[in-house]
Amino acid sequence: MPDKPSDLDQIDRKILKILSTNGRITVTELANLVGLSKTPCQLRLKRLTQDGFILGFKARLNPAKMKLEHVAFVEIKLTNTKESALRAFNDAVRKIDEVEQCHLIAGSFDYLLKIRTSDIQDYRRVLAEGISGLPFLASSSTHVSMESVIDEIA
Repeated sequence: MPDKPSDLDQIDRKILKILSTNGRITVTELANLVGLSKTPCQLRLKRLTQDGFILGFKARLNPAKMKLEHVAFVEIKLTNTKESALRAFNDAVRKIDEVEQCHLIAGSFDYLLKIRTSDIQDYRRVLAEGISGLPFLASSSTHVSMESVIDEIA
C-alpha cells in the first residue's frame, strides 16, 4: 500500500494524472487507458482514495454563469501568530462563504485569501462584514484580479 508519492507505481501515477483532468471518466475507460482490466483498476482507485491520494470528486462550476466573476486576493497580517491565534483565525475565516481559498504564508504577511464575489460592491460588503472582523487582524491589502490566465483547482 503506498503511503508516499514515491511508493506509487507508473499505473497509479497514470490513473491520478488522468483523473486530475477528467474526473468523470468511467472506470472502464480509465482501465483501458492505463492497460488494466476493470476490476484491478477499481481496486487501485479504491486504494488511492483510502490512502488519501484522491480526496474526492466534485463539479467545477462556471463563475461567469453564476455571476461570481470578481476575484480578489487579500494579504492578511495578524497581530499575533501564536498557535491559538492562528486556530482562531482559521476557524473564523472558514465561516466566510466567499473565501474560496485561504493559505498560511511564509513571507511579509501571514495569510493569503482568494475571495470570489459578484462585483466590487459585493467584495466591499465581504471586506466590511467578514474580513475586517477576523480575530487578530492587524491589516489587510486587496489585489483585484483583472484576468485569470491559469485557474486549475487542485
